[in-house]
Amino acid sequence: MRCLTLANALKEKNNQSYFICRQHQGHLTELIEGNGHKVLVLPAPYKTWIPSSGNKLLPHAKWLGIDMLDDAEQSLKVLDAENIQAIDYLVIDHYALDMRWENKLKPYAKNIMVIDDLADRQHNCELLLDQTFGRSEKDYKKLAPQECTILTGSQYALLRPEFARWREYSLKRRTKPEFKKLLIAMGGVDPDNYTGKILQGLNLCKLPKDLVITVVLGKTAPYLNRVKELAMSLPLSINVEVGVDNMAEIMANSDIAIGAAGTTTWERCCLGLPSLIFAWAENQKMCGVNLEKQGGGILFNDIKNDLEKKIILITKVEKLKEISEKCRLLCDGQGIKKVLKGILK
Repeated sequence: MRCLTLANALKEKNNQSYFICRQHQGHLTELIEGNGHKVLVLPAPYKTWIPSSGNKLLPHAKWLGIDMLDDAEQSLKVLDAENIQAIDYLVIDHYALDMRWENKLKPYAKNIMVIDDLADRQHNCELLLDQTFGRSEKDYKKLAPQECTILTGSQYALLRPEFARWREYSLKRRTKPEFKKLLIAMGGVDPDNYTGKILQGLNLCKLPKDLVITVVLGKTAPYLNRVKELAMSLPLSINVEVGVDNMAEIMANSDIAIGAAGTTTWERCCLGLPSLIFAWAENQKMCGVNLEKQGGGILFNDIKNDLEKKIILITKVEKLKEISEKCRLLCDGQGIKKVLKGILK
């Protein structure tokens, strides 16, 4: 999604973007093409592929579904088949790719840009972006070339333009905090069904009788039907929204959100939306911890035993105001413009 935001912004500047995507389950090829970009499709990953123990493996190597260098060769083939040459920027956003993959593609691109938020592997690139709050340029000094331009911090968050447009409206709503609309957004796919677990946890909490809960999931979420069934069975007012294209509007009209500590963190911060943050992935923990330290959200890790305490804490009027005022300072929604300056210089 962050690459799609970048491609759409480049399109407005009359630049053409292509996507190279593998046919993993839940791939977003249709969405990308619907935004006017061509997708070069790599075949589905091997069903029984296991990373070779003889190689120096990355923690997320399995996510690729194929050997890294084989992936690079397949990528070159689809570029050649489309006769795509003189690439201005090759943008890489994948935890299972590192300098070895980048070296293979280096001769075919004038510049390479890497989007990362782990700082756990070597890169060979001209521009590196890590939009993690609290991340420092020093974290990549030994992982990227000396001449590489490194952009770090939530001020560079790649948010869609609508978040900046809804910012003023949303911030005005926060001057008189209330708890009538709760948003649950654990990512479009939510492969471990944290959405369902949170709904079950909320059912055990003392909530306002007039509270309306909105759940947002993507069309490819594996537990979508189960969440819908659960929403209908619980004695709560729950609306399940699928594949929405007005997320900024939904967030702006929500009083509190429960969400993962991923990219949507900066969407919530831009709109000053007070949030309970659930860091379910390793790469989200740093963001969640740092955000709570700055007073920009409340972190929780135990749905069963911790959720009700955090709900009680965040729904205090003074706490809602405090979190909103602090989180809005961390992201103004203009990150895409700042990144484009680095690309189109």
